[in-house]
Amino acid sequence: MDQASFTEICLHQLKMSGVHEGEKLIVLTQGSDRLDYADAFMAAGQRLGAVMYHMRLPSPLPIGGWNVGMTGLAGMPDAVEALKNCDMLIDCIFLLFSPEQMAIQAAGTRVLTAVEPPELLARMLPSKELREKVEIGAEILSKAKVMRITSPHGTDVTYKLNTYPTIAEYACTDEPGRWDHWPSGFVFTGADDDGVDGQIVVAPGDILLPQNMYVREEPIVYTIEKGWVQDIRGGLDAELVISYMEDFNDERGKGMSHVGWGMNPDAKWHGMTPGAFPGGMGMEPRSFYGNVMFSTGPNNELGGPNDTPCHLDIPMRNCSLFLDDVPIVVDGDIVVDAMKMDRG
Repeated sequence: MDQASFTEICLHQLKMSGVHEGEKLIVLTQGSDRLDYADAFMAAGQRLGAVMYHMRLPSPLPIGGWNVGMTGLAGMPDAVEALKNCDMLIDCIFLLFSPEQMAIQAAGTRVLTAVEPPELLARMLPSKELREKVEIGAEILSKAKVMRITSPHGTDVTYKLNTYPTIAEYACTDEPGRWDHWPSGFVFTGADDDGVDGQIVVAPGDILLPQNMYVREEPIVYTIEKGWVQDIRGGLDAELVISYMEDFNDERGKGMSHVGWGMNPDAKWHGMTPGAFPGGMGMEPRSFYGNVMFSTGPNNELGGPNDTPCHLDIPMRNCSLFLDDVPIVVDGDIVVDAMKMDRG
């Protein structure tokens, strides 16, 4: 994408995020990564009359794997203070789960993460309709006490919902202290710390993140008791998941994290095929319409005590999801009229 086109989609994003004249925005990058993002956001913000800054951190040291919550801002209190004193932070390095982002949000700064490829950002632009539908979903989810997920492959798991808030992701942020991720389009929450019981079967065609791969052969069978994964069985894909989790040497990686469903009709399920994955961190498969996604590992994003860096997100197809026995998603399709969107 040429820089002028990139600037135009960033301008749309900033308008959707309520940026106006006189606001102070900081674009955060690291090393040589995503400098074109900073240029595009800076130009777009200036056209809206915002006061724009670019904070560029040193290149990261290699740590291997996807260690969520570990950021280049750690040990940089002056940088964190500067970010706490702006109106909006455009995060191009991925701060989610980190204590630094939590402190920045607590100070009232709204945060937008943007790390996906520009072409994907353009195809999955935020819209008023997506926001309205996702907010309806979040309102319904916030009132529920029990979530049950089933599938033809044998998933039957129950989440007790009494502790943690519901999060709506619709790819823009115009409220103080709010975080969102561009692109996105889903809702999620977390169960009580001891409130997940049952079996989840991750079937062929479901997606493992951050591995960025489909399950191809045998299903992966998770057995969960009182909020913790007790057993993972299956073929090679199960062995890969087990090996990945063991590499962190942290039993908290077996905790159940957030759970919810995707609502973005512009997100495509098939974009993870070999040679097609455009890069980024897989926000498209997290968002595709009608997927049900469960996660393992940290729940500190929701205010919980688990801050392990071992995190997996697993969007699944063809599942059914019920809230207090009311169907929300049936066989991979959203069935609540107020949440339905045209899938093209």
